[in-house]
Amino acid sequence: MADLEAVVFDVDGTLVDSERFGHRVAFNAAFEAFDLPYRWDDDEYGRLLHTTGGERRIAGYLADQGVTADERDRLAPALHACKTKLLVEMIDGGALGARPGVVRLLDELVAGGVRLAVATTGSRAWVERLLSRVVPGIPFEVVVTGDEVTARKPDPEAFTEALARLDLPPAAAVAVEDSAEGVHSAVAAGLACAVVVNGYTAGHDLSSADLVLDGFGDVERPAAVLADRRATGCAGVLDCPTLARLVGREAG
Repeated sequence: MADLEAVVFDVDGTLVDSERFGHRVAFNAAFEAFDLPYRWDDDEYGRLLHTTGGERRIAGYLADQGVTADERDRLAPALHACKTKLLVEMIDGGALGARPGVVRLLDELVAGGVRLAVATTGSRAWVERLLSRVVPGIPFEVVVTGDEVTARKPDPEAFTEALARLDLPPAAAVAVEDSAEGVHSAVAAGLACAVVVNGYTAGHDLSSADLVLDGFGDVERPAAVLADRRATGCAGVLDCPTLARLVGREAG
C-alpha cells in the first residue's frame, strides 16, 4: 500500500476562483485596451474554458470571429501579454483570494510532512505572484507552469513534469483539480484525482475523478460530496486523511 508523499494542485478554479473574477475581467479589459468590440460574459467564458491556455483561447475565439490567421498571429500574443499585465495588477491589488478551506488543507498537508506541488498551464508571470499573495508562506516545492510545457491540459505533460521534479511515481501522489480537462490530464499521468468544482465546472463530465466535491469544506460547513468512487468515506471536508486514502492508506 502506497503512502501519500505529495499533492499536486491546479491553480485556476481550484486553489483560487480566479477564472470568473480574475482572468475573464482581465481578458475583457485587454480587449477594451486594444479598442476591440469583444466582451466575454460568464456563459461565453465558461464555454471558452474548454480551451486551456490563455493565448490559445484568444486565438481560437478570434478564429470563430472570422479574424484572419495573420491577424490572429499578431493579436493573440499581444492581447495575452496585456491581459497578463492587467491580471498581475489585480493580484497585487488584492482582488483575488484563496477558496474557502484551501489554507486549512495546505496547512494540514505541511504539518503532515506531505510535499506540495503545482501543475498549471497558466503563465509563471502571474502564477507565482498569485500563490505568494493568496497563500503566503506555503512551501510549494515544485511549480510547473505553461511556460515549461509544450502541451496544455488535457495532455498530461504538466503533471508528468511535476512528478519528475518531485522524483516520485504517480502512486505516491494525488492531484487536486477543478475541471474535466484537469482530471483527464491527471489521470493520463497515472494520478488519483480529487476534484473541487466551481461554478464553471460543476456540469463537467468528471466520471474519471476518484472524488468530487463542490468545495474544500470544513467541519462547520461541509461541502457536498458529489462522487466518492474509491469509498474514502469523505464527509464533506477535503483533508489530509481523505487524500491519503486515495493512494490506499489512511493518514495518522
